[in-house]
Formats: sequence, structure tokens, C-alpha cells
Amino acid sequence: MSQLRNQHTTSESKARVAVQRFGRFLSGMVMPNIGAFIAWGFITAMFIPTGWIPNESLASLVRPMMTYLLPLLIGYTGGHMIHGTRGGVIGAVATMGAIVGAEIPMLLGAMIMGPLSAWILKKFDQAIDGKVRAGFEMLVNNFSSGIIGFLLALASFKGVGPVVQTVSRALADGVEFLINNNLIPLANILIEPGKVLFLNNAINHGVLGPIALDQAAKTGQSLIFMLESNPGPGLGILLAYWLFGRGMAKQSSPGAIIIHFLGGIHEIYFPYILMKPVLILAAIGGGIAGTFTFSLLGAGLVATPSPGSIFAYLAMTPKGGLIPVLSGVFVAAIVSFLIASVLLKTSRSGQEDDLESATAKMKEMKAKSKGEDVAPAANTVKSAEEVNKIVFACDAGMGSSAMGASILRRKMNKANIKVTVTNTAINDIPADADIVITHNSLTDRAKLKAPNAEHISIDDFLKSAEYDELVQRLSKS
Repeated sequence: MSQLRNQHTTSESKARVAVQRFGRFLSGMVMPNIGAFIAWGFITAMFIPTGWIPNESLASLVRPMMTYLLPLLIGYTGGHMIHGTRGGVIGAVATMGAIVGAEIPMLLGAMIMGPLSAWILKKFDQAIDGKVRAGFEMLVNNFSSGIIGFLLALASFKGVGPVVQTVSRALADGVEFLINNNLIPLANILIEPGKVLFLNNAINHGVLGPIALDQAAKTGQSLIFMLESNPGPGLGILLAYWLFGRGMAKQSSPGAIIIHFLGGIHEIYFPYILMKPVLILAAIGGGIAGTFTFSLLGAGLVATPSPGSIFAYLAMTPKGGLIPVLSGVFVAAIVSFLIASVLLKTSRSGQEDDLESATAKMKEMKAKSKGEDVAPAANTVKSAEEVNKIVFACDAGMGSSAMGASILRRKMNKANIKVTVTNTAINDIPADADIVITHNSLTDRAKLKAPNAEHISIDDFLKSAEYDELVQRLSKS
């Protein structure tokens, strides 16, 4: 019995770790691009027709940034996480197919195609590793990524974009069904996930707007105006990140709160949910609680609050309806905050600790680069048993380093030494590199990127006595 219990506990632990890894991976795609979301949020809040400083010319930036810039940034970042710069480029190419193949913003499509495309290219690169003749590396690298990217863009155009759009439309149809059957609070079960897929405008103006306008024309106000536009759930999630989040998410959340709650641009908090999808439960809980409160107190607005700012809410509130409206907003914020806080605090264990380690390591490396109380580490010489991967690094990771890697790889194969020899850009040196070979002028930078590796400096990638010395040393096992 105890053995079965232990097996069950082990399975739960593995599942929890898998979910944490998946969440961290999504976070890695989204968080580096939060600045772009904030820039887009400022432009939207300021210059759209219902913004603070309406400007038709400057507002023309809003749609292209949401449609093209943000998905491409996420697609590139996701690809880069899998296979460096080459993965980032092909991830962006494949993401473009999803963008053009759909009529809604393809952030979800980018999070699928970016990593997937890079993984496919990585497998191809591994398959041809060591089989390309010297001098042809750059040609093969460029054409392979171009041809594979071309095929993946077509597949994304015909597959991923339409599939994601179909799922999104199904959510919108579900919202309309719940409204038509007087199940208004339950509508948030579909509205909140739909918003995170950037269907907020389609749901609000395409589905809810016409119903709400008809109701307002008859009764003078409508609760339906507030189903999608309630800023409470997003406010609660951002507050939870501010108090209980970590790293960049914690630091960027105060600015996101201003843009979301005061500026009315709800899209600013969607990435915070995308990087930890379980937080959709907080958004749903807050949305249901807010809508129930609106219904209980008889709250409603006279027209669509656009953008969904608290100021727009106040402007659209009918006489005598201020307390019911504000009650629904703040109840939604409190409920979503409580749920999000629990989810963020309980997910700190396990691999979340790696984030602190990575941050500490980054600070240490930054101090080294500035010479702040950090003594230069001595270069360790590794034994043959410790060497499994040798990495050539140069600025671009293609021309000179590829040639050097090809030469050393042939020498290693001839000596029957079983080690991996590869090449990369200096900023993409993998963490599992045992020996890093660079030009003299780049060695210091390489040491900062791979402080635990052995570093070998050379003058010429095409002919170097260090190659033969390394082969001789590693053959003595």
C-alpha cells in the first residue's frame, strides 16, 4: 500500500515539475518582450479615437504592432530559446505564416510555431553535424534554414492560423449562448480565456456590444457592457504579481497596472497570464464574482466603456449607479488578487528557485565585466574524461568558427576521439560546453558567458597548433 502511495506521490511530483517547466518556458517567451507590450499599450491608450490624446495618424501604429510586431517578437524569442539565433530567425519566419493565415492577433500561434520551428531546425542541424565539407558550412546553414523556414511558413499559414482562429470563434459563440440563456455570470468562464487570446475586441464589440446597446435603449443601462470590459480581474492579477511575483514580472507590474486600470488597455496583462496559464483561474474567478455583484446590485452602464479604463467606467455610469458599478469592479479585483496570490505563492517551489540562481549569476557576471570586487577566475584545464563538448565561438557563430570547428572535428574523428565539436555565436555559448575555443580578442567575453568551461585562445581559426595539442591531450585517456 505504501509503495502505491509513493508511486502516486512520485507521479504527482513529476507532473508538477513538468507543469512548472512548461510555465517557465512560456514565461521565457513572453517576459523579454514585456517592454514592447508596454510601448504598444502607451500608444493605444494615448492615440486611439477614445484615447487621451486622439490622433488618427499616430493611432495607425496600433494595429500593425499588435498584428505583426508582438507575435514576431514572441516567435523569435521562442525559437531563440530552442536553437539560438538560427532558431529565432526560423521561428519568426514560421510565425509570419500563422499571422497572415488568421484574422486575429497570433500570439498563441507564435508561441506554438516559434519553438516548434526551431526544434525542427535543430534536429536537422544535428543530423548533418560533421557531414558538411569545410568551406560549405555557411552555404548549408543559410539554405537549410531558408528552405525549412519556407515550408514551415506554408504549413503555419494553412494549419496553425486557421486552427487557432477556429478555437477563438468557438469561444465567442459560447459566450453568446450563455448570454441568450440568462447565465450571465458563467459567461466569464469563456470571456476571460477569450480575452487572453486577444479576442477582447471581437467579443466586446462583435458579440456583446449589439446585445447591450439594444438593452440600454430599452432600460437606459446594461450590465452586458461590463462583462468583458471590467478592469477588476486584470487589476487583481497585476497586484498579485507586484506583491508575490519575481524578477521582471514583479518589476514591470506597477507600470502595467497604470496602463491597464487607468489607461484601459487590458491587453497589457494578457502576457502575465500567458507565462503562467494557471492564472486564468484567477481571471475567471474575478470575472464571475464581479458580474455576480453587478447583477445583484443592479449595476449597468449607458454605453460601451472604451477603452476599459476606470475613468471610462465612471463616465458611462448612470446617475445613482456609481456604488454598484465600483462594487463590481473592486470585488472582481479582490477575488482575482486572492486567487492569483495563492497560485503565485504555491508555485515558488522547485524550479522557480533556478530563477534566483540565474539572477545571482547574472549579477556576478555583470560585476566581473565592470571589475567590481571580483577576482578573475583561473582557467581550468579539463581531463579527457571531463570533455564531451567543444565549442568554437565567434561574433556571428558561422564563418570563422564554423571553419575551425570543421577542421578540429576531422582531427578528432581521425584520432577516434568521441567528443562533440560545434560552433556558435559568442552570445549563444551553451551551458554544457566543456572547452570553448575563441580568437584572442574574444576570450574575455567567452569567459563571462561560460565561466565553468576551459578556454583556449587562438590567433587563426584555419591553422593553429592548439588543435593538434588538444587532440594529443584528449587522446591520452
